[in-house]
Amino acid sequence: MPRLYNKETNEFLGTITDSQLEFLTDQLEEESATDTDYYLNRDTLDQFEQQGADTGLMEILRKAIGDEEEVEVRWVSE
Repeated sequence: MPRLYNKETNEFLGTITDSQLEFLTDQLEEESATDTDYYLNRDTLDQFEQQGADTGLMEILRKAIGDEEEVEVRWVSE
C-alpha cells in the first residue's frame, strides 16, 4: 500500500489505498512517469472534496497541510 510523506520534512502522513493513490494521480499533474510527489494547496483540497474524494484521503491531506497554505507530499509504494 502506498505511504504518504511530507516532502520537505519527511514526516510520515499515512498509508493510503491504491484507489486513493489513483485518485491523486488522476487529479494532479505528473512531470514524468516516475513522478511521486505532488504540490497541494487549500484550493486543490477543496476541489478534491467537490469531486468526491475519499474521506480517509482527505483527512490525511488536511493533516498534511495543517495551518499552511500549501504542502508538497510524496508517496512510496510498500
